[in-house]
Order: sequence, then structure tokens, then C-alpha cells
Amino acid sequence: MDIFQLCDVVREAGFAARRFLRSGHLEKIYENSLANRLRKAGISVRQQHPLQVLDEDGAILGDFYADLFVDDRLIIELKAVRTLADEHIAQLLGYLRASRVEHGLLINFGAPKYQIRKFILNDAIQGNHRGLDL
Repeated sequence: MDIFQLCDVVREAGFAARRFLRSGHLEKIYENSLANRLRKAGISVRQQHPLQVLDEDGAILGDFYADLFVDDRLIIELKAVRTLADEHIAQLLGYLRASRVEHGLLINFGAPKYQIRKFILNDAIQGNHRGLDL
């Protein structure tokens, strides 16, 4: 499946998790629920997966831990906050740039309404920080 279909599957699985769990849980509960639902759908998911942070010359600077790394090509950063903030977007964009993974989703389970935004590294490099609300 292409990356956009994969994002659709993640969006639907996250929405189902949010509908069942509602708000009020810790981020880890939503992480476990989304990972469980994606695995049941036959999608490869790694939780708290270390990804290397690379300098511009390719030198390894250290690791960060993606909440979910899906199908070896999609970073998912999860939140359980009242609303997404610029810092959350910056965090995901930083992860995409540092790891050189092209696609990322920022998902918030804590808001009154389920929030999900997609980011593409090429957009981030060019200064486009809009993201797509799915």
C-alpha cells in the first residue's frame, strides 16, 4: 500500500481507539491501543523505536525514540493534550529532519475532538509547516 493509504489506515485505527477510549488517558494507553489495532490489521509497528539523529554530514549524533514507527517509513508522534501546540509540530518536524524519514503523523487523543496532522519532510525542508489535517 502507498504511504497515503497507510496514513488512512492509521487515521481510522486512531479514530476507533479514540471513540472507544474517549479522552482522559495517558499517552501510553493510546499508544498501546493504536499499536494493537495496527498490528491486528497486519501492519508492522514498533513502539518507542530508536531512530538515529544524523548531522548534516551523516555523522550519528544520538537517538530519539519515535512513539510509533510504522512500516519502516512513517513516524507517529502521539499526544494526549487539550490542543496541539507549535512545539508539538516542531518536535515531529525535528524528528523527520534528523532521521531523514519522509512522512510523519502528529496525533492528539486528548482534545475534545480527535486531531491528526500529516507532515512530509520535503515540505518541512522548504519551510512549509502547514501539515495536512486528515
